[in-house]
Amino acid sequence: MKKLSIFSSLPFKLLVGVILGLVIGLALNAADSSAITVIILNIVVTLKYILGQIIQFCVPLIIIGFIAPSITKLGNSASRMLTIAVLLAYASSIGAAFFSMTGGYILIPHLSIAAQVRGLRTLPEVIFELDIPQIMSVMSALVFSVMIGLGAAWNKAKFITDLLDEFQKIVLSLVSKIIIPILPLFIGTTFCGLAYEGSITRQLPVFLQVIAIVLIGHFIWLALLYILAGIYARENPLEVIRHYGPAYLTALGTMSSAATLAIALKCAGKAKPLRRDIVQFSVPLFANIHLCGSVLTEVFFCMTVSKILYGSLPTLGTMFLFCLLLGIFAIGAPGVPGGTVMASLGIITSILKFDDAGTALMLTIFALQDSFGTACNVTGDGALTLMLTGYAKRHHIKEQNLSVDF
Repeated sequence: MKKLSIFSSLPFKLLVGVILGLVIGLALNAADSSAITVIILNIVVTLKYILGQIIQFCVPLIIIGFIAPSITKLGNSASRMLTIAVLLAYASSIGAAFFSMTGGYILIPHLSIAAQVRGLRTLPEVIFELDIPQIMSVMSALVFSVMIGLGAAWNKAKFITDLLDEFQKIVLSLVSKIIIPILPLFIGTTFCGLAYEGSITRQLPVFLQVIAIVLIGHFIWLALLYILAGIYARENPLEVIRHYGPAYLTALGTMSSAATLAIALKCAGKAKPLRRDIVQFSVPLFANIHLCGSVLTEVFFCMTVSKILYGSLPTLGTMFLFCLLLGIFAIGAPGVPGGTVMASLGIITSILKFDDAGTALMLTIFALQDSFGTACNVTGDGALTLMLTGYAKRHHIKEQNLSVDF
């Protein structure tokens, strides 16, 4: 089995891209405006533009590939417990989003975010424009995904369902073989441009503060989930969460809910308040549809980036719509590193109106802390499983005999 190296991980590559971009950008800023400097900057901005076009083109494909197959799977196996599980996952995700949004409006104005500095250097124009229009708008892709997914589920259209599954595999290949490899270069060129302009270096301490705030938010949200689950199930939630230490630590290393699934099943299986049949059903399901930690992180980071780059926080109406849609995208996002932010790039650009610089910043700071968001997702699955157990008891749903030993 091939050992994973930290040097081959996405966060490390992104960090290298950020550092190289900052170093080159600051060096160009300090240099005279010679012909060589202008040529280098022309190459940087043109490369960033082309890479940004490729990423934006793939956004509708990612939406369709992630959302539509998820809906067909849920529809084909619809049951009362499945419906409750999906509602719990969505409620937890949008609850975390609104919690993060509230915290953002309260805390971000008090952060030491420098105002836009006058006299910033101006980047040169791109050498040539290679426009790659999207095949459809982001909202059209979302509506199409929902419609085709529901239609295929209602009609039990096996051919379309299989086709969507194949399309999802194709999209995941595009993400892993094209989007992920070019991200460090795209982010490096973006940070190079920001460093040359002279604004980003003043905001670096803010990102450290924001990451610390988000981590505290994760623990607060987890505490709230487990308290509510314990009250509803009439069980001691500590008897569940105390077994989740190995799963939390594993998620920190894998940055993937899917890759942590085996450990999460073992942890949940040791918790006496949880029914084994519900553990086997809910833990794999929640690993793919419950991403509360990632959602909480993304909302706060989006608000911070908006304040830093565009000078103001998004309006309340804009953030409300963004949170509602983000909950849907989180259900359809794959439980792989960066799955949430990848699936939601469309609403980041269409609802929040982020440009390439905003998108690059979001991708960077999200990826650098993605392991903590994943750990929150996985640990939160235990609370929702406890809620499902309580629901089964309250409604006298018969326990299934399982031979599976965790």
